[in-house]
Amino acid sequence: MGDAKIAIIGAGLSGLVAAWQLDQQGRKDWRLFEARDRIGGRILSPEVLSPTREHPQAQPANRLDLGPSWFWPEFQPQLAQLVQALGLQAYPQYASGDLLLERSSTAPAQRFPNMPQVPESMRLLGGMAALTEALQARIGTDRLQLRTPISRLTLDSRHAKIRLEALDARGASVVIAEVDQVLLAIPPRLIADTLQFQPDLPPALQATWHQTETWMAPHAKYFAVYAEPFWRAQGLSGEARSAVGPLNEIHDASIPDGPAALFGFFALPAATRAALSESELRALCRAQLARLFGAKAQSPLQELYQDWAQETFTATSTDRSASGEHPNPAPMMVDTGLWQHRLLALASECSPSTPGYLAGAVEAALLAVQPALS
Repeated sequence: MGDAKIAIIGAGLSGLVAAWQLDQQGRKDWRLFEARDRIGGRILSPEVLSPTREHPQAQPANRLDLGPSWFWPEFQPQLAQLVQALGLQAYPQYASGDLLLERSSTAPAQRFPNMPQVPESMRLLGGMAALTEALQARIGTDRLQLRTPISRLTLDSRHAKIRLEALDARGASVVIAEVDQVLLAIPPRLIADTLQFQPDLPPALQATWHQTETWMAPHAKYFAVYAEPFWRAQGLSGEARSAVGPLNEIHDASIPDGPAALFGFFALPAATRAALSESELRALCRAQLARLFGAKAQSPLQELYQDWAQETFTATSTDRSASGEHPNPAPMMVDTGLWQHRLLALASECSPSTPGYLAGAVEAALLAVQPALS
């Protein structure tokens, strides 16, 4: 990887879009480094069990999104165009039927007609990982290096090259690459809290990046997979809001022509979740779904649980007590000091219009690639 001029750190959606765009412009002198043993970052869509079907080979992959799930083409045209360009198929979030509202542990949930979604929330067949996998297929793997958590960036004394360093098994610093420019496709708070810079970043920028909340970092999701969406026969949409918990927002996550599923976001804060075992959390979720949707919900075929607050390459200790709201846009560029024009941040949190959303990752990547091409 000695011929690289541009290093992209982070193979989530923004890093993959940046790599693809550079490729599209004829630039082959980039390298993509990812700390995890997989691509995708906060996009994580594992396969789930499937009931027997007549023509399984004709069906999309049965995967559920433990990270972001939705996009809105009317409001997010860049992402919609990317989905179309990659030949992916979208489908609307199921929302027909009544919504359940659970106000108290001493009273049954109330039913209300579900409001039409305007605009519709859309999902991808094969999960959002279909998006990142399609991008990887187009850029190939020759310039992608997994299991490489960069720990330090050093600008040499001549200000000609940036050394990317990682720690080896003994804790010693090893130079991974020397490049002219670095695109930081990881959340701003991770940049500020986990990367070392020599010379230091401008203090005001360091502080701003540290203060920028990382979307998904304090959240956890639970899925229950079933053979059929039995709640629909009851006239229910699968959507629920609860003041009781442990899940405060629940949706139908069933896959067209595939397994049925319900999923929810945890109301329990990260510290409370950490004090309970995963089996205890799952039991609490099953009990809540049975309260809301009936006894059949108590016995899922499969359960999935993902706590992003425990993900080293997503959350810092500060994120675990964060509000969980979408952040204000973080600065993309270093506009003063020796790092000026050499570093660009392009995670979703840096998007001017949709920070924290999938569409924000696409927007930030497209904006960052323009200076890199100049």
